[in-house]
Amino acid sequence: MRPSYEAPEETFETNAMGTANVLHALRKMEHACVAVFITTDKVYENKEWVYPYREHDQLGGRDPYSASKACAEIIISSYIRSYFNPESVAKHKKVVGIGRAGNVIGGGDRAKDRIVPDIIHALENDKPLLVRNPFSVRPWQHVLEPVGAYLLLGERLAQDPKLAGEAWNFGPLPEDHLTVEGLIKTAIQIWGKGQYQVQSLKEQPHEAGLLKLDISKAMSGLGWRPRLTALEAINWTLSWYKDSAPDVDKYTDMQILKYTAQC
Repeated sequence: MRPSYEAPEETFETNAMGTANVLHALRKMEHACVAVFITTDKVYENKEWVYPYREHDQLGGRDPYSASKACAEIIISSYIRSYFNPESVAKHKKVVGIGRAGNVIGGGDRAKDRIVPDIIHALENDKPLLVRNPFSVRPWQHVLEPVGAYLLLGERLAQDPKLAGEAWNFGPLPEDHLTVEGLIKTAIQIWGKGQYQVQSLKEQPHEAGLLKLDISKAMSGLGWRPRLTALEAINWTLSWYKDSAPDVDKYTDMQILKYTAQC
């Protein structure tokens, strides 16, 4: 999200127009297709309230990243209503849905300016982690959770095209949220060592302090539910970085099989 402040034009071009280009290509396809577009939990106009955001809550975005993702959803909605109406699937043969995931964590992530890669970099190099917003609350979830949810959504859309055109939240259970500091302390405990320091917030770009997702629609409408708690998600993630080096593919496959066994 923070890089979007440095390159807002690129952010909007990628997330908004990039989505429009994919939708345009989808429209030109002649054969039947089910498409699941993935946006983010940041699409909501974050009012810093305590209740989890529901799919019909207002879209918005204070920062360029969040705003560009909200724009993408508006574009998706426009294409659905203009070209991919669920009531005319027999004619256009396109079934489109939207997935919104929480804060995804998992092994293999080395992206810049993301909390878990930052934690791992600090732990691996025995340096203190610099933390901007330790008390921010986020819906942490292991990457296998939304991946499984997206596949399930695609399957349900194929079975019942009437579900097309809707957005679905995928995240942890309502009571299963941690602060950034909680994530860091848990990671340090699992790693066995480490420390962190809170940075000054002066001249820092705005970041939401509280964000939760209401997943009741996915649970009732798709029969989906999270399989891992936030603590388990953190444990699986840290374990990947600690133990996967001898055979990354084998360890990754092991975690996938372990997860699917719970589904």
